[in-house]
Amino acid sequence: MKRRYFLGSMTAAFAGAALSPQLAAAQDAALDAAPAPAPDPFGFEEVARIAGDLARAPYVEPPSTLAAPFADLGYDAYRGIRFRRDADPWAGIPGFGLDLLPPGMLFTRPVRINLVDKGVARPLPFDPSVFDFDANSFPPDAAQMPAGDMGWSGFRLRSALNRPGYLDELAVFQGASYFRVLGRGNRYGLSGRGLALGTASPEGEEFPAFDEFWIHTPDTDAGTVTVHALLNSRSVAGAFEFVIQGGTDTLVATRAALIPRRDLTEVGIAPLTSMFWFGPGDRGNFDDYRPAVHDSDGLQMLTGTGQQLWRVLANPATLQMSAFADRDPHGFGLMQRGRDFALYQDAEARYELRPSAWIEPLGGWGEGSVVLVEIPLHSEFHDNIVSFWRPAQPLAAGVRHDFAYVQHFGAAPGEGPPVARVVQTRSGRAINAEGARSFIIDFELAAFEGQPDPVAVVSASAGTVEHPYVIRLPEQGLMRLAFEFRPERANLAELSARLEVDDYAVSESWLFRWTRE
Repeated sequence: MKRRYFLGSMTAAFAGAALSPQLAAAQDAALDAAPAPAPDPFGFEEVARIAGDLARAPYVEPPSTLAAPFADLGYDAYRGIRFRRDADPWAGIPGFGLDLLPPGMLFTRPVRINLVDKGVARPLPFDPSVFDFDANSFPPDAAQMPAGDMGWSGFRLRSALNRPGYLDELAVFQGASYFRVLGRGNRYGLSGRGLALGTASPEGEEFPAFDEFWIHTPDTDAGTVTVHALLNSRSVAGAFEFVIQGGTDTLVATRAALIPRRDLTEVGIAPLTSMFWFGPGDRGNFDDYRPAVHDSDGLQMLTGTGQQLWRVLANPATLQMSAFADRDPHGFGLMQRGRDFALYQDAEARYELRPSAWIEPLGGWGEGSVVLVEIPLHSEFHDNIVSFWRPAQPLAAGVRHDFAYVQHFGAAPGEGPPVARVVQTRSGRAINAEGARSFIIDFELAAFEGQPDPVAVVSASAGTVEHPYVIRLPEQGLMRLAFEFRPERANLAELSARLEVDDYAVSESWLFRWTRE
């Protein structure tokens, strides 16, 4: 209790009574000798208060203060800066490690990092001596050069994810509000983001950034790390909390408090960003030895009414934006379902090990849409797929808007059976049918054990569907649905297909947007 507050309370309790000078002096001495009270533990609401103060003030772009040797770095030189493991602030904490990431190259916006232990936060000033520098790209005294307070670019969390005693990478937060998370056995692929603003809009996209982090000492009993983050941009400020627990599927319990500076209409909650270049359902004219190149192959959705949807991803000739209207969705996410090396044949990229991500909303999110953005892509080195939740109503300026959700990262997160899932989609020119396309959709066969053959239900928003049929492939463990599509004069068509038994859906609803190139 503060001394001023204590005296105020005493004055109110003894209103009208006068203390003798000796008693008043003794009371003051006792108060001054009392130990200072422990501060409230640093947490989410403190970050939300900071965000609220920011949102009520004009936005100021943080200046870039990069000095040598971090200024004007190319890709190879930047990769030559490595964090020294003996500089780990968590050295001695079993099962966890923390790497600090240097500024430079694309990462010029300063990021402040604080460490929180037992509820007390303390800043971690930038220090170049925690890095080793490649002698081919940097002078011998690079680690001792005066850097000033230029800030970090982010951090990497490590844990004993795959085997005891070895600290594997678990997650990395770096660049705008981007972060990547791994489940057991995964390699980095798709990214999560704090917030998406104006994605694919005519006005252009705005990229809010995490300008400050508070990283808590790991809870070794629970196996969790808590990270708080302050988000800021010209349109919004916000507070985020990530409670990360590594495992076969790594879970990230997330909550956000957003305070817009203006009404936000083109907003994306819980965004995911990934890459799809080509695959057996959309090979185009790619001359490549690999059968498929992608970090994700579909958008999986579980609607508020319990409908399970699978939207196949594509690399379109022109930008495509799809919105799936819903109310209180149960989940959505970008998935990499193909887990066989033979599907990709890439011994370096190992696309079969890229994680899937599933977003599980907590509480009712109301009306809105799961949005999918597909951007034309000409190489595998850039992301072109974005998905997120867009509320039906704008986020009003000056008002706090709270969201909570759990992010699942792993080989096969998300809702499972009872319905049969799509395993793979294939497409190609139809034989003996001018201008038509053949589509082959493989479903899991296990869901049909002991059941009669299902019926194919196929539709198209334009053009015509011909010759649908279903065949069992027991040796391959597949139930195959095939049909031909004639686009006729259409330039775009929404295709859908599912399997039914006795007029009841026994598979996911397969969705595909066909566009004329």
